[in-house]
Amino acid sequence: MLIPSYHTPVMLQPCLSGLNLQKDGTYLDLTFGGGGHSRGILAELGKNGRLFAFDQDLDAIRNAETLGEDKRLSFIRSNFRYLKNWVEYYGIEPDGILADLGVSSHHLDAGERGFSFRSDAPLDMRMNQKSRLTAARIVTEYTEEQLASLLRLYGEVKEAGRVARAIVAARSAGPLETTGALAEAVGKALPRDREKKELAKVFQALRIEVNGEMKALGEMLQQAAEVLKPGGRLVILSYHSLEDRLVKNMIRSGNIEGRTEQDLYGRTRSPLRAVGKGVAVPDDGEISKNPRARSAKLRVAEKVNEQE
Repeated sequence: MLIPSYHTPVMLQPCLSGLNLQKDGTYLDLTFGGGGHSRGILAELGKNGRLFAFDQDLDAIRNAETLGEDKRLSFIRSNFRYLKNWVEYYGIEPDGILADLGVSSHHLDAGERGFSFRSDAPLDMRMNQKSRLTAARIVTEYTEEQLASLLRLYGEVKEAGRVARAIVAARSAGPLETTGALAEAVGKALPRDREKKELAKVFQALRIEVNGEMKALGEMLQQAAEVLKPGGRLVILSYHSLEDRLVKNMIRSGNIEGRTEQDLYGRTRSPLRAVGKGVAVPDDGEISKNPRARSAKLRVAEKVNEQE
């Protein structure tokens, strides 16, 4: 029996439609989280359908245990960057792959995880709590130049240099070990009218660095294009321009860098082709019910049959 989860899935019906679910198909949910999308997939599958769900976060692992009696579900405690290894291990050829790249509202609300500046907590931000790298280590050990670079690259922070200098100055007076201490140090370098918005970008940049998110995403996208069954669907929800750029490049050109290669007929070589108009966004009704959906972008692609 399926139970409610702590996760309100973003654009659930568009995601399910994008997967083009078949009753007896095999699907991967690469970001189980609270299980909202997985529950939606399972509700559409028949008794012979299969769902393989990935996550490395302890909260997600505990949540997946509530679905243990559903024999159609196999939970894989792993980062999605290893999806090809697991596909080969199980000997499957997926009909569809879904990934929701956003941080769930549960993580933001769970102040003790250190993902948000809304509550004072240890500066952690690890999805995989066995990892050694935390946000506290980054703000303590990275040089000013390294801090400025990651803030600029992963957070698109306008005052990246000033913020990096503020962090270095603050840590010289004592360790920055909590979200509150970091927010206080960084706030001094940010314009008052944009403080919260820019502070959110700082925390985003640190989270991406802690979890190696961009590298993992690039590896996952390349592998997903390889393992999908011809005609299979890739459905990706992204929440900031860095993620969306990699997804768009992969669909358009077959690589995350966006390099295009053409065949003898001048057609771009890519194992994927876009389904629909390119990108979809949530409507006002969903945003009003689930503010997390506000920045979501949904892209759907289909694996090209090489014989076409």
